[in-house]
Amino acid sequence: MDLGLKNKAYIVTGATRGLGLAAARELVADGAHVLVSGRTQEAVDAAVAELETLGTAHGLVADNAAPDTAERLIAEANQRFGRFDGILISVGGPQAGPVETTPESAWRDAFESVFLGALRLARTAAAALPSGGVIGFVLSSSVRQPIPGLGISNGLRPGLAMAAKSLADELGPRGIRVLGLLPARIDTDRVRELDALAPDPEAARAEAGAAIPLRRYGTPEEFGKVAAFLLSPAASYLTGLMVPVDGGALRSL
Repeated sequence: MDLGLKNKAYIVTGATRGLGLAAARELVADGAHVLVSGRTQEAVDAAVAELETLGTAHGLVADNAAPDTAERLIAEANQRFGRFDGILISVGGPQAGPVETTPESAWRDAFESVFLGALRLARTAAAALPSGGVIGFVLSSSVRQPIPGLGISNGLRPGLAMAAKSLADELGPRGIRVLGLLPARIDTDRVRELDALAPDPEAARAEAGAAIPLRRYGTPEEFGKVAAFLLSPAASYLTGLMVPVDGGALRSL
């Protein structure tokens, strides 16, 4: 199936590892030009070196929480690729911990990067995208169901999902799509770090896998392929939806 990605230009934030890198990899492999961002030059350079073995990629050091990041990324994409067709907004997961004891400073920092930074990126992208453009958010299954021990994610992700839904209504008349992805147990460094917090990480992983209908964690590649499809012209009539990538773990419709 031709997704129509050839020579399209996308920005993927937080793309030096994990889900962001997996999505960037699939986009580049299918012919898109991709600008990836991350917080350190070393990590950005490593990601670009990997992606360039598949196609066209460029990197920029940027923090989603910084007020100038959105404008810098879009200007760089236009300068490097001569066009800007979409953005996938991914950020590292916020600090783990229950609502009751997670310090206020952690909530404030997460709000700046996970919520406000992502919203700023989306709003700036909306002003620059042509008809046919797309804005994607990498969210979490916590949008629909709280995850034990991830109080900040449980608090912020649902609000960002509703902001994305509102933005889909606002931008739809201009032909710009907005959607979200809801990963659950995808086998990334972040998920392995969360598993490692348990007294018995191997037992925790086995128990979590057993609760998934497919009886296993997802792979980053599986997530990346879904992301590439949703960002592509092949998904041109999909907007305002939140797509679980979870092996059936969410029991809600």
